[in-house]
Amino acid sequence: MSIKKNKPVIGISIGDINGIGTEVTMKALLDNRLQKMITPVIYGHGKALTFYRKALDMNDFNFIQIKSIEEVHHRKINVINVVQESPEVMPGVETRDAGSMALAAIDQAIVDLKSGQLDALVTAPLNKNNINSTETPFVGHTEYLTNAFDTNESMMFMVSEDMRVGLVTGHIPLKDIAAGVTEASIKAKLNIMIRSLKNDFGISKPKIAVLGLNPHAGEDGLLGNEELEIIQPVVKSFKEEGALVFGPYPSDGFFGMMHQKKFDGVLAMYHDQGLIPFKALCFDSGVNFTAGLPIIRTSPDHGTAYNIAGKNDANPGSMRSAIFLAHDMIKRKENLMAT
Repeated sequence: MSIKKNKPVIGISIGDINGIGTEVTMKALLDNRLQKMITPVIYGHGKALTFYRKALDMNDFNFIQIKSIEEVHHRKINVINVVQESPEVMPGVETRDAGSMALAAIDQAIVDLKSGQLDALVTAPLNKNNINSTETPFVGHTEYLTNAFDTNESMMFMVSEDMRVGLVTGHIPLKDIAAGVTEASIKAKLNIMIRSLKNDFGISKPKIAVLGLNPHAGEDGLLGNEELEIIQPVVKSFKEEGALVFGPYPSDGFFGMMHQKKFDGVLAMYHDQGLIPFKALCFDSGVNFTAGLPIIRTSPDHGTAYNIAGKNDANPGSMRSAIFLAHDMIKRKENLMAT
């Protein structure tokens, strides 16, 4: 059954209800601009939202509970209960039940994405530790969604107005990074980044900087050979094909001199190399976008923040930006299909 849509329908998976995800979601959706632009569907449980509405004195946050996406109301904030009974809300406390509900929210949203009844998914932060198990391996949203949509390659892409940083390797131990930095992996991520910058961000001829793996980008082999043997040949091959790809650059000097402002995208070799400067510069407005998927998925660039959960201190800026970005990507996709 299809839904007649007058606004984009954006799903929001609630994440860990004992973190700040529910709070930033509610605060973001109180933005009148968003309510006019999208139809939000929160995957979680009405009792958790009611708890935070009372605890945070957000009496102007109103929602309706629906049994399934087919019942969506385009002038309301919709909530789908993904479990029969909501776990007890315990701000700042890690519980297995909260993890189970966070996973159930993602799984139901995936079903509705695959049926074509959601236009995009925004994922509130969760705690990998209370989800991951031998029965359900879970190292992150990016990997879980990549598997769910049978995608060979995806890329964690951190984006803000002035900065876009993609990663060659994601959620893997530091000791395994060098083995993950290969010509094949760099080429795959560069191709994803170029396609995403063109299709998702509307940049016809993207200019991309590639970072080195070692300190000082290897110092001509003195501090490592990956730049000479792996990264430089890949950069050269893309240049020969007419792509505006440059590097490898030493990451400390590159970000220290704010060179990211000269490029449409920056490809980092590993998680902290890209995310530390990104979060230092864009923490309240940055968005985590999964490039390379057949669906649109965005997320705030922060975690559960148990230390401030339930205290009304959480800044909704990143969640708001994640929803706005999802909306903009839906509209760009619609325009591309219309041309």
